[in-house]
Amino acid sequence: MANTRIVTVGAPDDLGLRKVLIDGRSVGRVWSEEQLKRLLSREGVEDGHPVRFLGEDGTYWPDQAWSRRITCVCLVFGLLVTACLLFRIGLADSGDALTYGGRIAGFTVLVVALVEVLAAAAAVDFWELRRWSYSGVVVLIGVVVTLLCSISVVLLQIGERFTGYTLIAVGLLVWSSVALVELGKCRAWKGLTIPRKIAIGVIISTLLGVANLAYAQIYVPYVTTPLIQSGAEFRESNQVKAGASMFVTAHLYVRNAGQVPVYVLGSSYWIHGGPASGPPEVKTGDYKLIYYGEFVTPVGRVLNPGEEVAQDVVVEITDPENRGYEAIRAQTEVYVIRKDRMTMAGDFKRANLEAKEWRYGVMCEQGDPGGAKSRYWTNISNSSEMLNVTRGRQRITVWRVDSGNWPRVDVHVSPPGDRISFVPNLPLENQEASERYGLSQVRGATAQTPYRELLEKARATEKGESPSTPVPTPAPPPVPK
Repeated sequence: MANTRIVTVGAPDDLGLRKVLIDGRSVGRVWSEEQLKRLLSREGVEDGHPVRFLGEDGTYWPDQAWSRRITCVCLVFGLLVTACLLFRIGLADSGDALTYGGRIAGFTVLVVALVEVLAAAAAVDFWELRRWSYSGVVVLIGVVVTLLCSISVVLLQIGERFTGYTLIAVGLLVWSSVALVELGKCRAWKGLTIPRKIAIGVIISTLLGVANLAYAQIYVPYVTTPLIQSGAEFRESNQVKAGASMFVTAHLYVRNAGQVPVYVLGSSYWIHGGPASGPPEVKTGDYKLIYYGEFVTPVGRVLNPGEEVAQDVVVEITDPENRGYEAIRAQTEVYVIRKDRMTMAGDFKRANLEAKEWRYGVMCEQGDPGGAKSRYWTNISNSSEMLNVTRGRQRITVWRVDSGNWPRVDVHVSPPGDRISFVPNLPLENQEASERYGLSQVRGATAQTPYRELLEKARATEKGESPSTPVPTPAPPPVPK
């Protein structure tokens, strides 16, 4: 009798699992009487050996195996789906995000994806063996992460186009809510025994570190605005002989004086002749267009901080003696978009279509501006994969429009098939594109000079005071082909 082993079976836990002890030593957990017999047999306890039951007797085995296993499969499935989506986003952002903060966020998402995989493994342990005391806590953390991620995606979808990811997020939101209720019934948090002071210290330190990183690497770069300067100035003018055409040289430039690289989506310059005074005394219709064109090529080129693009154009004015101008003026305009908030997915400079190609059925779309002579377009990718997931596909389209004395550039940033125009005179209409991508119109300072002064300088060159005759800019005005 002194060598008789004492076998004790504990009370069922929340899932019906009962702990087995032999001589006070834990040897495992069992779900049913059959499992108890097999366990005792492995431990060398003969069949029929007396067993002491705590809490409930040997006839009470509340486990429902099929229900438990179905719950386990559903939890593992949801956690792995979340992990796959997070891995996809994290891998893309950790290597290809346009900002340092975006790449840090990508690595963070990868870590969270690993937590989801660990939670899926813990779910198997929690619903089968309960060998790890923290398995329920890990599963609970994984489900909470899924809930927070799905809520974030759903909230970011407000005002955006619904995509396939929207349906997945809604499904995961419902799944995680049900899973939390089930974990609450099982009291999955019971294994958490971290002292309160340590937990509070870790939480505060983490929050301070995250706040500092977010401010320095995300907020500050985001609110830094581009500083783009553009302008024009007149230089020499000359004339071969009396009564011949006068040639005027205009210097055009755009420079990035800020800290944010930008794409130059389109550029224009206008040379007008008209009254000497300016607005509001003189209306824009009083100026007559002499020449216009594009001075930043190729379209879609990157303008890095400190970089400048300049071009001299020679404008031919025929019959200069009888023009009746008091002054001529030059003005520039460029449309730029922040390079740190989007990237072009295609070859923008080669995606040009002439008017005849879309007006006869090729790439024709509703909302094309009247008088358009050419169109550039390409799909764009947002600054991070998370934004691509929530916003869906986006496209940028640039039109060159012939509108009388003031030819213009129209820019659209929108989902494919939609029309969201960038209208410089209506800032509220442009608020979404401006805030999201940093799209802006930069109108250069106006250069104006007395027409008679230019004519006198040109006459002076006729007498041999100037070097060789300049080559005029070819006509008609240079419209992209």
